[in-house]
Amino acid sequence: MKTEPVSDSAIVHPEVPADETTRQLTRIWQELLGIDSIAPNQNYFDLGGDSSLAVHLFVQIERAFNVKLPLATLFDAPTIEELAQVLRSEASPSGWSPLVPIRTSGSRPPFFCMHGAGGNVLIYRDLALRLGADQPFYGLQSHGLDGSCAPLTRVEDMAARYLKEIRRIQPHGPYFLGGYCLGGTVAYEVAQQIHAQGERVALLALFDTTNWAKIPLPTMWSNSYYAIERLYYHAANFFRLDSAGRTQFLREKVKVLRTRIPVWRGMLVAKFSKNASAEMSEPVVLAKIWQANDQAALSYVPQPYPGVVTDFRPIKQYRLFDRPDAKWDRLAQGGQHVIVLPAYPAGMLLEPFVAHLATSLEKSIQDTVLDRAAN
Repeated sequence: MKTEPVSDSAIVHPEVPADETTRQLTRIWQELLGIDSIAPNQNYFDLGGDSSLAVHLFVQIERAFNVKLPLATLFDAPTIEELAQVLRSEASPSGWSPLVPIRTSGSRPPFFCMHGAGGNVLIYRDLALRLGADQPFYGLQSHGLDGSCAPLTRVEDMAARYLKEIRRIQPHGPYFLGGYCLGGTVAYEVAQQIHAQGERVALLALFDTTNWAKIPLPTMWSNSYYAIERLYYHAANFFRLDSAGRTQFLREKVKVLRTRIPVWRGMLVAKFSKNASAEMSEPVVLAKIWQANDQAALSYVPQPYPGVVTDFRPIKQYRLFDRPDAKWDRLAQGGQHVIVLPAYPAGMLLEPFVAHLATSLEKSIQDTVLDRAAN
């Protein structure tokens, strides 16, 4: 598979930092990224940064500047120069919002994408880039991700909170919604509430999303089989690629693994530590978000939906989830549109497979726009 590299910034040459804020940020970036020389206008993601390192980055920023910023700040301020401006403005968590503008420009209708179990929306960066400069793209991140309050524990409450933010950007429909895994579940409930308010949903795009209410409680056997399947599907994704694609895919999987490490550490700290300050640490906040989101997904019982569901599926699904009653055709009263992507589970948002998802999603959005124009 051949893919074109996606980059946000041109190659630049390091410059001398201008002030103490920039100098401190440069030192933090150099230590975390393992790069000796970084220019103030170089992009965090182009330098190899990911959501796992972002957790450590913002912990270091909080320690150095006594300011707690959400991870999604990197969308608006992905360079040292821009991040320094945010810090100089004395940004505070009081201005935090679940809605993250990933791209605000473009002539197409905005696409609103709900967070997965991890709570943050950095996982959608490659997808947003692949959709192009003409597609406005907004992420909805977990309530409480900034550590200022407890996470929401019901999908219905998440949807109601996020819908308020969506309607602040777009007061009236038709709306274009989506999400990966748990994000698809939240998008489904947002769509339900939009219909209940008398508005219209043009596109409801579920990325590898299952009706979790129909999944039986796992047993020791099913968990073991699931773990074996995960290894098999990772290998299957790997061997579908050419040598360049395999290198890129392995790099992406390492990034994903690193995003899990702070969460696992946070779960251990939350379980065994009696230190009150540890409860507010970034890893513990992420662990609580993940656990709350998982519980919310398992507790949610979706009701029949009056519109169309567009179901983006991998080639195969985990046996535990591959049940006829866990699909969306029995709930989508307006019909179901199934799009099978050439990737196995846990692959569709990663480079280089995300190119297929972006192409299919872009076509779905365009087809919906054309249908509206024709009618």
